[in-house]
Amino acid sequence: MRRPVVWRRQAVLAAAAMVIAVGVALPTPRASAAVSSATGYATQNGGTTGGAGGQTVRATTGTAIHAALCGRASSSTPITIEVTGTINHGNTSKVSGSSCNTAAGVIELKQISNVTIIGVGSGAVFDQLGIHIRDSSNIIIQNVTVRNVKKSGSPTSNGGDAIGMESTVRNVWVDHVNLEASGGESEGYDGLFDMKDNTQYVTLSYSVLRNSGRGGLVGSSESDLSNGFITYHHNLYENIDSRTPLLRGGVAHIYNNHYVSLHESGINSRAGARARVENNYFRDSKDVLGTFYTNERGYWQVAGNVFDNVTWSSAGSENYPAGPNPTSNTTVSIPYSYSLDGASCVPDVVRQTVGANTGLKVSNGSCSPQTPPPSTPPPTTPPPTSGTNLSLGAGADGSSKASGTSYGDVRDGNLGTYWSPAGSTGTISIKWGSATRVSRVVIREPSGTQGSIGSWQLINNDNGAVLASGSGAGSTTFSATAMSKINFKINSSSGTPRIGEFETYAS
Repeated sequence: MRRPVVWRRQAVLAAAAMVIAVGVALPTPRASAAVSSATGYATQNGGTTGGAGGQTVRATTGTAIHAALCGRASSSTPITIEVTGTINHGNTSKVSGSSCNTAAGVIELKQISNVTIIGVGSGAVFDQLGIHIRDSSNIIIQNVTVRNVKKSGSPTSNGGDAIGMESTVRNVWVDHVNLEASGGESEGYDGLFDMKDNTQYVTLSYSVLRNSGRGGLVGSSESDLSNGFITYHHNLYENIDSRTPLLRGGVAHIYNNHYVSLHESGINSRAGARARVENNYFRDSKDVLGTFYTNERGYWQVAGNVFDNVTWSSAGSENYPAGPNPTSNTTVSIPYSYSLDGASCVPDVVRQTVGANTGLKVSNGSCSPQTPPPSTPPPTTPPPTSGTNLSLGAGADGSSKASGTSYGDVRDGNLGTYWSPAGSTGTISIKWGSATRVSRVVIREPSGTQGSIGSWQLINNDNGAVLASGSGAGSTTFSATAMSKINFKINSSSGTPRIGEFETYAS
């Protein structure tokens, strides 16, 4: 049985000092889109591409994330959701739709596929709110922080897991994220990165897992052996009691990770699990590899690891450490290509590449961090457009407007005037005297007010059909449709949204 977690105040203080040191060393450029492609086991089984090729929308609330999922044509329509700001219980509610299955108080990626969630701008923080992946496939999560998710106390979310996957999950790539807690089980926290009930083909890369009793597991019990094919590479595990990870059955590839201050145990291979553990750097830790808290033994293949001030306990019942001189007791064949950094440089290359808001840097396999090609941040207002703005000279109406604003201000060609709803939600419409063919809409916000619009829908007023949905202002294209009136319906916002121009185009 797993021993109780004992949280260590001194370790927390030491970790805080490390956070400061790392924070000084790493730059914080903006990110606007996923860079490079999946690695490790996430490249197998058809690969992991997330929302590539689909619509890109912006979300500033959890509700807007759910709305973007629910606004797709189907549960498998590709979508990239760019997230900025703090996502928490107060702004995350259930949204219904045929292409989603969401819930309040958790980011729910359930019974869906082909989705990318990426932090942009000054950063995306999921505060006390977990990300739950269930019955889903082809998911990318990149450049976000998930912190202080609890299973007990208040508020609770996702069973206490920062990121949790369960029930027939396939092909997930989690990259350049921060997964953090503020204690162990007795303080209300559970795992940072958990997989169970038939989860396969997952990669965790260039990420920070910090200040938790439990790093993560693969398999919820000795009988849950349907999980596997997991890659962990170039991650920092810091100030963790155990489970870095805990493996029950299946196969894992663990390379080029930096482990610092593992207090009770580290990689726990048990119940027949097989792990290839190579070129990692373990420092100031205890029992970093072996089978622990069970007599159901696991296996490992080791090569090139550095054990720096690592202590090992004596073998005994339910305690089978691999050290003090770890040797291989199995072989694990890896089906994909990869480049190994030398273990001696792992602390430095990991320090320069891991975590959210660090520029999505990666290693080239020669201990040299590489800056990805620059990506252009989305403009705060849409770029100039070509073609005739069909809104000019058309009519406009909508729901109740705020004092001092006018419906007509959205189709006068002047960003100095605007319409606002009476509250945080509302509808503004462009209308013509006869059916007019439209395939593109541009929503522009007045200067200095950008970012207030949350989730929205474009609706054909003639028949009620949803033409498109998303979050934030910008340009949106959809199948060309002839209609006499088009509605822009704002479903959520931060503060009072303002629309300077509601432009419509035939192409």
